[in-house]
Amino acid sequence: MNEVIQQVTKDNFLAHFLKFKIKQFLIFMSGIYMLFMDCVREFFKSKTQWPLVWEQVYQTGIKSLPLIFITTLSIGMVMALQFGISLEKFGGKIYVPKVVSLSIVRELGPVFASMMIAARVGAGITSEIGSMMVTEQISAIRALGTSPIQKIILPRVLGTLIALPTLAILSNVFGVTGGLIVGTTELGLDPSFYLQKAYTTITNSDYFSGIAKTVFFSFMVSITACYYGLKVKGGTKDVGYATTKSVVTSSIGIMIGDYFLTKLFWIVEQWLS
Repeated sequence: MNEVIQQVTKDNFLAHFLKFKIKQFLIFMSGIYMLFMDCVREFFKSKTQWPLVWEQVYQTGIKSLPLIFITTLSIGMVMALQFGISLEKFGGKIYVPKVVSLSIVRELGPVFASMMIAARVGAGITSEIGSMMVTEQISAIRALGTSPIQKIILPRVLGTLIALPTLAILSNVFGVTGGLIVGTTELGLDPSFYLQKAYTTITNSDYFSGIAKTVFFSFMVSITACYYGLKVKGGTKDVGYATTKSVVTSSIGIMIGDYFLTKLFWIVEQWLS
């Protein structure tokens, strides 16, 4: 009898837990959608504050360059070394430039650049807006008759939208360069051979699919960060919770979105070919 009661209690707990998580997810998705539509309306309704946008481009893009450089350069070097060691056993070391360059341009460059921006910029946006909510600066902006979406949210969304694809292009360059360094110094490949193979392997569709993903990723990072920042209600402790949720949610969204976008672009390529 006790085992039956424990099983029923366990089933009820799992059912309530699942229902709670589904409800949270639906609230999150509706909030993200409403915030995105508010940004779209403000963009077309009123004059965009471009000085604020360019400031965010500087904060998001230029200040993130060292992080992107170190991350993607290291990824290219590690991939070249790992593939070189593995393929050398089968006499396939000459395929390292093709494998490394294609993997970086289509997947690893854009994805890792977006993950780094989610960690650095997304956390910063959430904590900044959350602190403004705690100190009631957002309420003060509304009291003055100014839209917080226009002054606070939209510049960060547009700044990330401009900066992230640019960083993804640079991350591709850094990643291929890292592979080139290891390929020439550790694997004994000729630099001109490496660059020629990388150039002939990568097509325009490879470039487009990688960079196009970052458009979606930029909205995933910026809208999510702004949403969790605006949801802060308590003190500084809630700011920390919101920042953690923002980074985790953005990272998961990037990884899940990458799969579906890769599938979508593959279908489009098959349809156009």
